[in-house]
Amino acid sequence: MLVAAAVCPHPPLLVPDLAAGAAGELEALREACDAAVAALAAARPERIVVVGTGPESADFPRGGAGTFAPLGVNLSVSLGAGGSGDVEERMPLSLAMAAWLLGRTRVDVPVSGLAVAADADAADCLASGAALVAGDERIALLVMGDGSACRTEKAPGYLDERAEPYDAAVALALADADVLALAALDPDLSDELWVAGRAAWQVLAGAADGAELAGRLTYDDAPYGVGYFVAVWGA
Repeated sequence: MLVAAAVCPHPPLLVPDLAAGAAGELEALREACDAAVAALAAARPERIVVVGTGPESADFPRGGAGTFAPLGVNLSVSLGAGGSGDVEERMPLSLAMAAWLLGRTRVDVPVSGLAVAADADAADCLASGAALVAGDERIALLVMGDGSACRTEKAPGYLDERAEPYDAAVALALADADVLALAALDPDLSDELWVAGRAAWQVLAGAADGAELAGRLTYDDAPYGVGYFVAVWGA
């Protein structure tokens, strides 16, 4: 059963070694993410599952490995101990960022990962979420995903007037723990707006359906023209 969830974005610039001189620009976001992860630990789950998008859907058991080497920094992360570290089994960036965040907070429970294909069908995402929390085990989710990347002319996807209302709707859904609103996100529109979190948020919607969790939005901004949200869902 789902006992808590946290939603965080996954820009690599959250990692100070990658941000270099710009590390201070995202300090408020970094602090919000740390607080959200701490809230997950405080919910006393028996297992934490990190969820994020990737090129294809895949499960990563405890010890799954990730690296930031392709971004120019020799920094490796893992979902706890154990893991083969095989390059072919490396986690996608979204899960690597989740592992990095978890490494900043003392987490004494097993951690596993689920990568969901960025173009996954909404119904499949909802079903995956429901399957994650089936049974009596106390599960907490750390859900990684960015909003639209079209909020300004300097954004990766340039300026799109649909981006701001899209992100506003997502922020409201996260604040209200509104699973129906997340489930209704349009995959095609999300793709057009360069949204990196849609599939992961819909996994959350499937997992949280019927859990009656309350939501709290703790960060909502677009410092680089990309929508970043941090939210905590709990009892």
